[in-house]
Amino acid sequence: MTVQLRVYVPPHPLIKHWLAVARDAATPSVLFRSAITELGRWLTYEAAREWLPTIETTVQSPLDACPATFINPEVPVAVVPILRAGLGLLEGAQTLLPLASIYHLGLVRDEETLEAQCYLNKLPEKFDPQTRVLITDPMLATGGSIMRAMAELTQRGVNPALTRIVSVVAAPPALQKLSAVYPELIIYTATIDETVNDRGFIVPGLGDAGDRIFGT
Repeated sequence: MTVQLRVYVPPHPLIKHWLAVARDAATPSVLFRSAITELGRWLTYEAAREWLPTIETTVQSPLDACPATFINPEVPVAVVPILRAGLGLLEGAQTLLPLASIYHLGLVRDEETLEAQCYLNKLPEKFDPQTRVLITDPMLATGGSIMRAMAELTQRGVNPALTRIVSVVAAPPALQKLSAVYPELIIYTATIDETVNDRGFIVPGLGDAGDRIFGT
């Protein structure tokens, strides 16, 4: 698999632990939901490392003045969960980005053509070009949904270089499609699986993440 974009699989023991919990078919829905929330938290932590803009200043400690670094509040941050499964990762991401604007994007895949159709779009008409955008989507399988999401975002002024994708499992078809069109993108995922079956599911993957999150 050859890709130009950067894909990070953080070697964090908590990420590995919660991935194992999520992969297990015996994991009940309530625990699966917790695992996805935790993966959203830890993968967002990794994604934010060199992504959030900062400002340097000085504060007065109880004893003396000292240098200080803050997140720049003037640069907008947005989180875009891909409905419905992306909501599972959103909760963990929001704990780290409490001031971020949340824009929901609902995409459903045609089970025969595997093409993504949009049924809900709460994106603004135009983003500030400096906006940092975090997309949450647990499964990057065939690439249909995430490519549709990126098209919707970029036509509204989002810079792919300032965009991060947080997923739980990624597969070569999606990564190759993203790389061909958006080589500046950076993806954070708990693992990369090599196979997508004829139904568009990643193998071994997680199964249907949305169904398992919501118990349907």
